[in-house]
Amino acid sequence: MIEFFDPNYAGEPFQLFGPRHLLVLGIFAAILLWLFLGWKQPSEAGKRRMRYLLAAVLVIWEGAWHVWSLWTGTWDLTYHLPLHICSIMVWLSVIMLLTRNYRIYEFAYFIGIAGALQPLLTPEAGQYGLWHFRALQTLIVHGTLILTPVYLTLKEGFRPTWKSFLRVAVGVNLYMVVVYFINLMIGANYLFVIEKPPTASLLDVLGPWPWYILSMEALGFVLFLLLYLPFIIKDWRAKPLAVPA
Repeated sequence: MIEFFDPNYAGEPFQLFGPRHLLVLGIFAAILLWLFLGWKQPSEAGKRRMRYLLAAVLVIWEGAWHVWSLWTGTWDLTYHLPLHICSIMVWLSVIMLLTRNYRIYEFAYFIGIAGALQPLLTPEAGQYGLWHFRALQTLIVHGTLILTPVYLTLKEGFRPTWKSFLRVAVGVNLYMVVVYFINLMIGANYLFVIEKPPTASLLDVLGPWPWYILSMEALGFVLFLLLYLPFIIKDWRAKPLAVPA
């Protein structure tokens, strides 16, 4: 148990797509499959319990990370503020789950899924391998960020629109500008708009600063379109066929 929380973890490093990583990914894939194909016509009480469960998972595991960081003396203003996309989406998603706020859903659908997918598949676990708390916390939080908007879409009737697409695109860019100036004030690198992260990441193949930021924009646009594609197809199929005069 001590090793589970040990900040000086000396066990096996995180093994990308190793057996333990694949096991966690398989669990989340199974939950997604259950949401798609199972749990037919859930009751209002059942849906309410699911929203509370998802919110509790986010609060407990994200809160535990801050507690653990304070306990180990690693909490840092330049790293632990909820300014990274996934960090702020954790707390916004909790509000969304408790209030069923549609405006937050728009961001959770596009940003929550697109933003959390990469850390779930290639987590920034540092020296910590599974089953260390930090590695497990990273996977659980990002996996839940994906499950949350998927659940609301499949079981509670939420869906994005083209206006959602536009609002998220504009909102993210405005947020990036705000975070850039916060970074300058406190010497941080939230959203990685000052420089690339020190660890290997997708940004390494997107060019030098500042060009990788434009590459991120283009990649984000493509991911947003892919996420919206099911609704494009659904709306196209729902259109009545034109009858010749």
